[in-house]
Amino acid sequence: MAQARDGGESGDRSGVRPQGRPNGQASVKDVARLAGVSVATVSRVLNDSATVSERSRARVLAAVERLGYRRNAVARSLRTDATGTIGLVIGDILNPFFTELARAVEDEARAAGFAVVIGNADERPDRQDDYVRTLLERRVDGLLLCPTAELTPLVRDTVESGTPVVFLDRTLHGLDVPTVRADGAEAIDRLVGHLLDLGRTRPAFVSGPSILSTGRERTDAFACALARRGLPVRPEYLEEGDFQAASGRAALARLLDLPEPPDAVVAGDNLMALGALDEIHARGLSIPGDVALASYDDVPWFIHLDPPLTAIAQPVQELGRRAVRALTERVAGREVGSVTLRARLVVRGSCGEPPTGGRRRDGRHNEGSVPA
Repeated sequence: MAQARDGGESGDRSGVRPQGRPNGQASVKDVARLAGVSVATVSRVLNDSATVSERSRARVLAAVERLGYRRNAVARSLRTDATGTIGLVIGDILNPFFTELARAVEDEARAAGFAVVIGNADERPDRQDDYVRTLLERRVDGLLLCPTAELTPLVRDTVESGTPVVFLDRTLHGLDVPTVRADGAEAIDRLVGHLLDLGRTRPAFVSGPSILSTGRERTDAFACALARRGLPVRPEYLEEGDFQAASGRAALARLLDLPEPPDAVVAGDNLMALGALDEIHARGLSIPGDVALASYDDVPWFIHLDPPLTAIAQPVQELGRRAVRALTERVAGREVGSVTLRARLVVRGSCGEPPTGGRRRDGRHNEGSVPA
C-alpha cells in the first residue's frame, strides 16, 4: 500500500520512479523522463537559463517537486554565488606528468583569479568520486577531471546537471565533454621510423591499461606506424602495464625472456620506462647496445641518464593553460570545444646515434635529424 506523502497525497502516480539510485534519490534523468524533456533542458532550467520556454520550465519544475529532486551540491543547480575556486582531480600525483600538469593548471588558474583544490584519484574510480563529491560540496565553480577508466554515475550526473566540467588528458566514452588532450600518434610514428632507420627491426611496445583512452591510443598508434611501413604487429611484442614502474619492469622481463627478444622497447609512460631501465640494468645489458629504449612522456632528468633517454614530449604547460581557459569559459556560461595539441619526438642517445645531425648541449639531437 502506498505511503502518504506531502499532506496526505498518495505516492507518485506518474509511473516514473528513480532508477538505480540509493535511497530512491531522483536523478536529472528521472526529472527529464517525467517532464518529457531532454536532460539538457532540465539542466538549463535548473541553471535559470533564459533559452527555455515557460511551458517547458513549468513542466521541469513540477517534475522536480513531484520527485523530490534534491538540488544538492552535486547538481549545484540554483547556485547564484561564485567561490573563485576550481577543482582538479588527477590520475596519480606520483607520476611526474600529472605533477607538472597540476602545476601548470595552478599557475594559469591563479593568473585568472582562481584558486585550485587538487585531488589525487590514484587511478581509482571510487577515490575519484570521493574527490568530485567533496569538491562539489565545497561549491567549486568548475571541475577539471583527468577521468579514470570507469564512467561512474556521479561523473555522469555531474556533467548532466550543468556543472562546468572539462576533461584533461583523457576521454570517456559516452559523455560529450570538452576535452583538452595531446595527440601522440604522429610522434609515435616518427619514433618507429627513427628506430627502423637505426636498424632496429624488432620493436616492442609496453602500453598503459587498455581500459584508459591514453593506453588504447598509444598502442593503436604504434601498431599503425608498423603497418604503414608494411611490418606485422607481433602480439608477443605488445605488453600491457599500469603506468607504474613495477609493471614496466615486469613487462621488460617477459619481453627479454622471449626466444627472440625485441631489439627496441617503447614504454607507454615515463614510470614504466624507469622500470624497464631497472630490468635492463639488472641483467647487465647495455643501452642502446643490447636493446634500445624510449619513453612516451618526457621528464627533465631524462637528459641526465647514461645515455640520455629518447622520449615523446607532451606539451604539458600548454595543456594546463588551455584546460583552465576552457573551464573558465564554461564557468562564464560560454560554449567551448575540445582542444587537441601535438606531442613531439625528442631524440637523444638511448636508441643509437641518428644517421645525421649532432647533439645539442642539453643532450637532445636537432629535430631535423628525426626521420619523418
